[in-house]
Amino acid sequence: MRRHRARLAGSYLLITSWLLCEALVPVVIGVIVDRAVATGELHELAVWGAALVTLFVVLSYSYRFGARLGVGALQRETHLLRVEVSEHVLGAGGARTGLLPGETLSLATSDAETIGELLWHVGYTLAGLIGVVVSAVVLFRIDLVLGLVVLVGVPLVLVAIQVVTPLIARDTTDQQATIATATGIATDLVKGLRPLKGVGAEDVAAARYRGHSASARDASIRTARSVGYMFGLTATLSGLFLALVAYLAGTRALDGDISIGELIAIVGLTQFLAEPIAGLGETSAQAARSFASAKRLVDVLQTPPLAVSGTEVLGDPDAEIAIESLTSGPLRALDLGTRAGELVGVVVDDPATGDTLVRLLRGEVPLADRSGSLTLGGRTIDDLTIDSLRSQVVVCHHRVDLFEGTLRETIDPGRTLDDAELAEVLAASAASDVVDLHPEGLEQVVSAGGTTLSGGQRQRVALARALATRAPILVLDEPTSAVDAMTEQRIADGIRAYRHPGGSRSSTLVITSSPALLAAADRVVLVDGGRVVATGTHHELAARDDYRETVLR
Repeated sequence: MRRHRARLAGSYLLITSWLLCEALVPVVIGVIVDRAVATGELHELAVWGAALVTLFVVLSYSYRFGARLGVGALQRETHLLRVEVSEHVLGAGGARTGLLPGETLSLATSDAETIGELLWHVGYTLAGLIGVVVSAVVLFRIDLVLGLVVLVGVPLVLVAIQVVTPLIARDTTDQQATIATATGIATDLVKGLRPLKGVGAEDVAAARYRGHSASARDASIRTARSVGYMFGLTATLSGLFLALVAYLAGTRALDGDISIGELIAIVGLTQFLAEPIAGLGETSAQAARSFASAKRLVDVLQTPPLAVSGTEVLGDPDAEIAIESLTSGPLRALDLGTRAGELVGVVVDDPATGDTLVRLLRGEVPLADRSGSLTLGGRTIDDLTIDSLRSQVVVCHHRVDLFEGTLRETIDPGRTLDDAELAEVLAASAASDVVDLHPEGLEQVVSAGGTTLSGGQRQRVALARALATRAPILVLDEPTSAVDAMTEQRIADGIRAYRHPGGSRSSTLVITSSPALLAAADRVVLVDGGRVVATGTHHELAARDDYRETVLR
């Protein structure tokens, strides 16, 4: 609310003005009956008739502009929450949320909207409370007993309504969590539809989604039931309370204690009170939903970054990576490094070893989860700023993420390459045919996730994007796992020619079991059981049985 103080203050004042005008309408009608209709005074009729018209004009414009300001604040807050989630997750250091992509999307959409809606309800509640107080004051002036009934009855109704609020909060938390999980699974299934069809696992995947979808449906039904209890209880209690007020007013009128106009005012105020009292109940339910969503959002915003940023800036373009006696996950006292101008191939016996190595070089393994030394240019990698690390070391993971846009924007988002340089990158990554096969060439549109491309095309486009950065140190993780042998050879030759011409100081580290890539490397490191067991050229290591078993399959 602090972020929208001015807008919300204006909205709440105008909404309060609207509800006060609503409350005064039956009062003015009652005055017209007593002072004009009962007496036949045309002057009084004109004066109070004009007052009634003015009341409706103020009422109409107050709601129009109050709602505009309130909904504007709601939309802005929802947008800001989405931006906060996006910045936290997509920031340079990332976020260790443990959520599926679809769950994060649900959090940034459904939960953010639920939180923002509370801003409107708070204003309506404040205005409703003021309307109830004004109604009680008017009733006090008409009849003391009726005023006391309203002042005592309204708080009792509100207290009774709160009984259901904890139930709504609990059910809403379960609902949002199960919906997020189902959304995440659905997103994963859509992205992995081709592989699922390839292995014939559609039925298993569909059954898994149906199970989570059923859980989300059941949670939504429980939440709807809880909200229904809230609304039912609110309607019942407010109806009984309003019936009591109407009964008391009617008996007072029959006894001659109040006039016909006052009776009209009392009945009108009684009908008016139904709306703010019901609104108070709705706000309780909304508050429960909003706080449940807010807790989920705060939990995500408090997750630690994937990579912690230090304070030092590395300015040496020839800096080398040095890993000494490093133990983390499947790695055991690993010794590995890069030298300026060198193309290094790394063969691992376990994919988990390669994944851990990639995470280490991205700065995503905290000090607490590793031992040994990991330095870049002689400085511990954790001491470097994220921007400095990422400008020096670019990692291209085998799990490809492409964004929506043209092919040119996908490969060179910063527009730093001219056409000749871009052609070199495309040739080195064997991605030229991706351009040539489409009539729009580099201007062809790539869908989100690269779903308009085949697996091999996506991998080559991602490789081209990595090469286009011209990073001093480039780490490639299985860059040719989705291409055929001929294309693999073209890529191996292309990387060698593009990254390591004569006199080049660029370093490339390739985690692969591809004979073509390993044959192009200056040095190959064999990692078995998490430690280096052999180093040499591809041809030298081919004499080892364990190397042949991993590479020459």
